[in-house]
Amino acid sequence: MSDFYSNMYNPDVLTCLANLSNDEVFTPPEVANRMLDMLPEELWHDSSATFLDPACKSGVFLREIAKRLIEGLKEEIPDLQERIDHIFHKQLYGIAITELTSLLSRRSVYCSKYPNSKYSITLFEDTSGNIRYKRIRHRWQNGKCLFCGASQSEYERGDELETYAYEWIHTTKPEEIFKMKFDVIIGNPPYQLSFGLEGGNSANAKSIYNLFMKQSMKLKPRYLCMITPSRWMTKTAQGIPDSWVESMLKSNQFSIIHDYENASDCFPGVSIKGGVNYFLWERDYYGKCKYYFHKSQSKEVVTRFDYLDSQNAGVVIRDPQSYIILKKIETVEGAYYNDTSKNFSGLVSAKHFFDNSELLTSNWSDYKSEADPIYSIKYYLNVNRQRTFRWISESQIPKNKETKDLHKIYIPAAGGSGFDDQVLGKPFYGEPGSVCSQTYLVIGYDPKKHRFSKDECKNIITYIQTRLFRYLVSIKKKTQNGPRGVYQFVPIQDFSKPWTDEELYAKYGLTEEEIAFIESMIRPMELEDNEK
Repeated sequence: MSDFYSNMYNPDVLTCLANLSNDEVFTPPEVANRMLDMLPEELWHDSSATFLDPACKSGVFLREIAKRLIEGLKEEIPDLQERIDHIFHKQLYGIAITELTSLLSRRSVYCSKYPNSKYSITLFEDTSGNIRYKRIRHRWQNGKCLFCGASQSEYERGDELETYAYEWIHTTKPEEIFKMKFDVIIGNPPYQLSFGLEGGNSANAKSIYNLFMKQSMKLKPRYLCMITPSRWMTKTAQGIPDSWVESMLKSNQFSIIHDYENASDCFPGVSIKGGVNYFLWERDYYGKCKYYFHKSQSKEVVTRFDYLDSQNAGVVIRDPQSYIILKKIETVEGAYYNDTSKNFSGLVSAKHFFDNSELLTSNWSDYKSEADPIYSIKYYLNVNRQRTFRWISESQIPKNKETKDLHKIYIPAAGGSGFDDQVLGKPFYGEPGSVCSQTYLVIGYDPKKHRFSKDECKNIITYIQTRLFRYLVSIKKKTQNGPRGVYQFVPIQDFSKPWTDEELYAKYGLTEEEIAFIESMIRPMELEDNEK
């Protein structure tokens, strides 16, 4: 590598910056280079190849690309300054996400925040060079941005504040920004709209990185390389349509994916629920994917070469061990995961099953502590994070009133995650004449389909208690939120009897090694005596 850059960055300020950021996840140089390593070597010797980072933060991608081109084009363009001028003027382009990152990116790439100054390693006629920043405003309709879905009440701001209306995804014609096509689009796009929650990566915030992927694919680059949260692959990301995920998986255009179970293996000190991945998508490729799963605890890297959705489940089975176990269950149950009548998700209600915006919400308190002839419906809720119950009238139930008369099970809508050994909150029996707050989901919710007895409900609870049940949930559940979709890989059983792990292991022919793996991941769930 040329001494030109190596002497200029010591110590590497971008490495330091990557360890300091919370709200915006900056890419460490070593990660950027691992991503660049996926691209064909001949690109670094091609003086006509063009590169775009549509979400510049630190400028690390453009800087590292420049290093490779400076070395790779030595023979074609021997003069160093001529080579630098050509690379920075004709090959490298960026769109900064904020005014601050535009200055940072130019400083990283051009060695000056103003590339028309005497300190810049290559001179442009203006202050932006090929790294542009244009203040964009959201386009509001009914309180939401038409492009990104941002809330007008939260993101309509004065000129002194950033609007977070990113240029790349706030246009229907991205090709008009630079009026050219690109061979490579690469970057680390903003992940979501809400800032400051869980280090800027709350599982509840609306995802927008898929919009950067979609817009980039629209330009049909030869190669698209991005690092994103992995939640999209399991359909657990807020705001990303299931149909879009399915279209991505069925395209078979992802040639390489490196999937990290723990995001801190890429971004030290940053917590991103569900892990992160970086991928190589190729315009002219259709086939199997080289999939690398980086396990968080053992640091083991497990690989497979297969279609991303080889089971036609509509999601990526990330852990290879899970892949093997699901294949064994499929041998007994068939393709149960594609049929809600055969998997547990069909028994689980949607969120906010009984409540609406005014009644039975977390802040609603128009209930009574004791029952009377009118306030006769048992209402389960959390008070000070503890489960309890109060009494309400039937008129206060805004929807799904028929369900109150069923024998059913309540289970926390949030609790545990795919990365702890409990996975789910504790379920409990819901007697006829009861409803719940938005804190819980209802199992056995549909009067037209579900008519469980009390004993059957108790047997379902034994099933939920098993380690295998919760392990199968953990395949998709990577955050605290546990919507019905996370139960997709749990098969329906005969609920006329209780269930144990030993019975389930035997039913599906799991080996001692597979059993040990499950039990190393999932701890026993003990219920209170009155819940058993």
